[in-house]
Amino acid sequence: MKETHILVMEDDASISAALDMILSEAGYDVDVAETGEAALELFEQKGFDLIIADLKLPGINGMEVIKQIKEKKPEMEVIVITGVGTQPIAEEAMTLGAHDFLPKPFTDDQIKTAINEALKQHEAGPFHLFSIIQKREVLGVLSRAADDQNFWDDLMKLGSEALDKTQLISDAKAAIASGDLKWINENVGELNQKQLKFIYKRLERETY
Repeated sequence: MKETHILVMEDDASISAALDMILSEAGYDVDVAETGEAALELFEQKGFDLIIADLKLPGINGMEVIKQIKEKKPEMEVIVITGVGTQPIAEEAMTLGAHDFLPKPFTDDQIKTAINEALKQHEAGPFHLFSIIQKREVLGVLSRAADDQNFWDDLMKLGSEALDKTQLISDAKAAIASGDLKWINENVGELNQKQLKFIYKRLERETY
């Protein structure tokens, strides 16, 4: 049976030591990096199956590390562990392709469950990679709509035609253009308030 390699990216020594002990006892091969630079160096040296990432790190922050790793290896599974007040940043990490985030403090069972679910998706292979790309694209489009008024206007006027330059499949384009929240929740997951802004506005427009 193939050994599972996990990189823990955490600068709090007590948390990283606890994770190292918990995961090693569970049978995982664990490496710990206390800085973003160290995490990227380990990533280049070893073949990891999963990364557990704190976002606030000395030097290169965790968000940038996730971005660089996802660009080189999109199928890499990432679980973000976040402190109080950093949930919006953790949600932003989800748009980069992170699998899940856990607020600190979390229990042994919570981290083990999150790892098991992430590894199941990792084993799903190419089809799951396609799903990751679609999820990232949908979240990116909805976040962009909230920040870019011109893009918002194009979506309102042109609908799915405004998404022709994206990598979205036709079903995803149609769901965004029509405000199909049911399809989005089933295929992408729950949205944050920023990402929901355009969907609610589209639904409101359809009501009148």
